[in-house]
Amino acid sequence: MAYGFISPLASVLRQKSAETSKMMQCVKVTLLSNLNGYAPPIAVEFGRKTLYSSERPSFIELEEHVRAVKNPQQQTTTEEA
Repeated sequence: MAYGFISPLASVLRQKSAETSKMMQCVKVTLLSNLNGYAPPIAVEFGRKTLYSSERPSFIELEEHVRAVKNPQQQTTTEEA
């Protein structure tokens, strides 16, 4: 029973916990980098590097997302054209 049910369940719970802690670590590193005087893009890059490579957005994807959030009016104007 323990090898067939409890062990796989424990592995899944451990993996979910690690994923959640990685996201929190990303936020922590980004905030601490910004508080230590790094420019916001550099602080975000430090935080991005803490994520797993399978979940980490590329630099270009991150830059496009930041621009879209920063200028939502410009994004809709570009899409309409």
